[in-house]
Amino acid sequence: MPSDTITHLPAVSATAFASVMMVALLANYLIERWLLNRQLRHVASWRDEVPEPFAERITLTEHQRAADYTLAKGRFTKIESAIGLIVSALILFGGLSRLWGFTVPLADTPILREVALVALLSVVTGVISVPLSYYSTFNIEEKFGFNKTTKATFWLDLVKGSLLSAALILPLAALVFWLMRSAGPLWWLYAWLVFIGFQLLMLALYPTFIAPLFNKFSPLDSGDTKTAIEGLLTRTEFESKGLFVMDGSKRSAHGNAYFTGFGKGKRIVFFDTLLQRLSNNEIVAVLAHELGHFKRKHIVKRIVFMALASLAFLAAVAWVLPQPWLYTAFGFATDTGMTSPGVALVLFSLVLPPLLFWVAPIASAYSRKHEFEADAYAAQVSSSEDLIAALTKLYKDNANTLTPDPIYSAYHHSHPPAMIRIAHLRAQQPQTPVPA
Repeated sequence: MPSDTITHLPAVSATAFASVMMVALLANYLIERWLLNRQLRHVASWRDEVPEPFAERITLTEHQRAADYTLAKGRFTKIESAIGLIVSALILFGGLSRLWGFTVPLADTPILREVALVALLSVVTGVISVPLSYYSTFNIEEKFGFNKTTKATFWLDLVKGSLLSAALILPLAALVFWLMRSAGPLWWLYAWLVFIGFQLLMLALYPTFIAPLFNKFSPLDSGDTKTAIEGLLTRTEFESKGLFVMDGSKRSAHGNAYFTGFGKGKRIVFFDTLLQRLSNNEIVAVLAHELGHFKRKHIVKRIVFMALASLAFLAAVAWVLPQPWLYTAFGFATDTGMTSPGVALVLFSLVLPPLLFWVAPIASAYSRKHEFEADAYAAQVSSSEDLIAALTKLYKDNANTLTPDPIYSAYHHSHPPAMIRIAHLRAQQPQTPVPA
C-alpha cells in the first residue's frame, strides 16, 4: 500500500475543488469557442483575395477551396467541442465513479479492477469519438477530395488500433498500479523509469513493427530522386537505415515526410503523395527541414521535456494521493487513494488537462520557434526558394488556409502561419550548402 508522501497539506474542500474544475472546463470551452469564432470570421473575410506572396502560385479558386475546407472543419469543431465539454463533465462528475462501480466483481483482485477501469473508460470515450471520426473522414474529407480510405479500411484500422493499444497500455497500467502499491513512497520515481523505458521501446519498435501494421513501406527506388536525397544526407552527415516510401494515398491525399526511430535505426519516410507532387529539389528541401529538427536537437529536447513533464505528473499524483477531496469531489469514497491508488492516477489524468489549457499558446510558441530554426537549417544546406516552392505546393494541395486569425494561430498552431513562414525564409541569406 502506498505511504503518505505529504502529511501536512492545507485543507481543501471537495465542493470548492469541484467548483474549480467546473469553472476550468467552462473557461476552456468558452475561450476555445471565442478563438474559433475569430478564426472563422478571419478566414471568411479573406476568402475572395489571395494574399500577395502567393498570388502567382495559388489561384483564387484554390484559395477559396482552402478557405471552405477550413470553415467546414471549424464548424464541425464547434460540435466536437460542445460534445467534449458534456462528456468531460459527465465523466468527471459521476461517470467515472459509476464505471468504478461496474468493476466491483473484481474487488478481490484490485490491480485487475483498476485496469478494468482504464479499459472501460477507453471504451466509453471511443464509442463517442468513433462516430465523430467517421463523419469527419467520410463527409468533410470526402467532400474536399482528401479521403482515400474505404469503410473497410477505416473499421480495420479501428480494430487493429484498439487491440494494439490494449496490448501495450493495459499491461503498462497494471505494472504502474503494482508499483503504486508495492514500491513505497518513491513509487512515482520507479513508475517514471518504467514509463521512460516504455517510450524508448516504442521508438525502437515503431518503424519496424508497429507502423507496418497500418501502412506498406517500400524502399525508395534508385533514380534521380534517391541520388539527390543521398547527396543531402552526405552533406549533412546524417546516417539513416534506409529511405522508404509509405502508401499514404491508401488513406488520404495529404502529403508529408518524416523520420522515425533513433540511433542507427533511423528511417526516412516519404508519403507517396508527396513524391508525386514535388520536384527533386523541393523534396530535398522538405527533407532538409526535417533533418533540421534532428540537427538542432529538437527531437532530443522534446523527449527531455516529455520526460520531465511525466516526472512532474507522477510526483503530483503522489502529492494528491492521500487527499480525500480529490475523490469525494467526483463521487468516490474518501479513502479511495489508499485502497485503490490506481484510481488516483486515472482521475488526476482527467483533472489536469482542463487546469492546464492556458499552457497551449506557450507550447505552440515553442514549437514554432523550432520550425523557424529547421527552416533556417534547410535554407543553409539546400535552398530557401526550393523550400518556399515546396511549402506553397503543400499549402495548396492540402488546402491549408493562408490567412488564419493571428490570435487563434498563436494559441493553436504548432507551425508558423504561411505568410510569416515564407517571409522568414525569404529573409534567409543565400549560402553555399555546407555540412551541419
